[in-house]
Amino acid sequence: MDRLDDMLAFIKVVDTKSFTAAADRLNLSKSVVSRRIGELENRLGARLLNRTTRKLSLTEVGQAYYERCTRILADLEEAEQAVADLHAAPRGRLRLNAPVSFGIMHLAPAVAEFLERYPAIEIDMDLNDRTVDLVDEGYDLAVRIGRLRDSSLIARRLAPARMALCASPAYLQKHGVPQTPDELSGHACLIYTNVPTPDLWPFIVDGEMRSVRVTGPIRSNNGDLLREAAASGVGFIMSPTFLCGQALARGELVSVLHRHVPSEVSVNAVYPQNRHLSPKVRVFVDFLVQRFGPRPYWDCALHDAFPEEYGPQD
Repeated sequence: MDRLDDMLAFIKVVDTKSFTAAADRLNLSKSVVSRRIGELENRLGARLLNRTTRKLSLTEVGQAYYERCTRILADLEEAEQAVADLHAAPRGRLRLNAPVSFGIMHLAPAVAEFLERYPAIEIDMDLNDRTVDLVDEGYDLAVRIGRLRDSSLIARRLAPARMALCASPAYLQKHGVPQTPDELSGHACLIYTNVPTPDLWPFIVDGEMRSVRVTGPIRSNNGDLLREAAASGVGFIMSPTFLCGQALARGELVSVLHRHVPSEVSVNAVYPQNRHLSPKVRVFVDFLVQRFGPRPYWDCALHDAFPEEYGPQD
């Protein structure tokens, strides 16, 4: 404790640029603060402060020691706060960002159940399909789908996000079922434009990734619109199952070429690299992991249709 007290006295002297002001902040006498700094310098065997009658300044060694002491005391404060948070009831406003379709279809009902469990938490949910800056825009966390590019964020996987190539039974009956990805060049494909290469659909052929160029009568940045158009018989969509899973379960869409569709990406919760996670964020992320899980409900149709690939739904 003596070392921590000495560090704190040193930091206060540097911050206030005065022994007298530091003593007032610490509720100590000036002589006690001066003695602690002297003992600190003696123990370290180095001068930390240049003292004149008019001002104080840090030596080169003092500057380096000041930076380390600041981090050590900040770590101690964060550790104590983290323990306090673990015992505190989650409460307060939670600012959340999520993609539009996933937010409406899956987060909205999840949030309703969550708020029943944690009535002291308020949810401020912003839905859009752009990648927001969590720190600059003041979000506590975001739900993101796909491969994550921002390594400055902490990510926790909530569920798989499988892809499915789908068309309506009426379309398949009229135009036939493609047997290979290359045959899609002769079919109407509904193109989602909010990706880097919307006209190139990826497939696995002979164990290797290949892109097939597709064309079709509708292009849109909204997956719900394309799903409804596909269910109406307009053409094929390449869609995440969280978006088309209900239509597959109802028989409005049929999944084809499932062995050629690339492996899943993830639905993730991401949040800034704070030194500790606030209780409201922690319990919300834990809740979503439990609700969605490794075999989410929106994949039930794939599990039922292709048990040899995905296994039976629990």
